This record gives sequence, C-alpha cells and structure tokens, in this order.
Amino acid sequence: MNTTADPQAFTRPIDRWFASYSADHQNPVNQKIHYVAVPLILWTVTALLWCIPVPGTWFQAGFWCALAMFAAWSFYYRASRPLGFGMLAVFIAMAWFNRWLYGEIGGAMLLKVAIAVFVLAWIAQFIGHKIEGKKPSFLTDLVYLLIGPAWILGKSFRAFGLKF
Repeated sequence: MNTTADPQAFTRPIDRWFASYSADHQNPVNQKIHYVAVPLILWTVTALLWCIPVPGTWFQAGFWCALAMFAAWSFYYRASRPLGFGMLAVFIAMAWFNRWLYGEIGGAMLLKVAIAVFVLAWIAQFIGHKIEGKKPSFLTDLVYLLIGPAWILGKSFRAFGLKF
C-alpha cells in the first residue's frame, strides 16, 4: 500500500483510516516504538478495565473488560472481517493473560502494573512522535485510538501475505 497516496482514494473506510494513520507514522524509529507501545497500551486498557469492581454476584472480574472488547471487536469486524477475527484472537489472548495475572497477583497489583506500563508506553509514544515531528493521530480524531492496534495487526497480516 502506498502510504503517501491520497487517503480519499481508497474505497473502504479501513483503508482510508490506515492511509491517514500511516501518513503520521513514516519515521522508522517511531514505527518501531509503535510496534511495542501500541500493543502494550491496548493491554493496559484491558487490564485497567479488568480491575473495575463488578457489582452484585452475577458477573466476575473482567466483565467491564469483556464489554469493551466486544464493542471494539464490533468496530474491527465491521471494518474488515479478517482484521476483526485477528483482533478477536488478540482480545482472547489479552483476556486470558489478564485473568491469569489477576489470579496470580491480585487486582490491586494488576492495577499498579497496568498503570505503570500505561504511563511508560505513552511516554514512548510521545517520544516517537517528537522524533516523527508530527502530533499523535488521536489528537485529530479519537477513533485513531482504535485504529492504532488494527494498523499494527494489518502490518502483521501484510508481512505474512494475508489480505484484510
């Protein structure tokens, strides 16, 4: 995909989102930072949601995380079925990891770890954008907070010759 092409030239919304996101992420160092920081931020958000107490006895820890994952997955699935299934696999892995960590270290420690990783990953993101010389995409549209993880996954798909 030519990342310097006009984003409006693509027919699918996901292609336009990716073209626009790619235009803000041309520097190889910034891209490498994003390959690490974006998945970490996604994980921390799921972990933070995992730690929100659930009222009553019908639901267990992770309920709010599952709701948010379902909403995000719906966005990805509508944008591209292959990306939707890829993100579903990512979400299942993160949910499993969160459940395991919650059981091993408890909710209070999971919360502390997630906050620390969240802050460090965002610092890395802003350093990457300082190197890039462009502001983060989400400052123009919050949807880019959802596009970042899909963009990373899309790059992985392309690396393996998979279409999305």
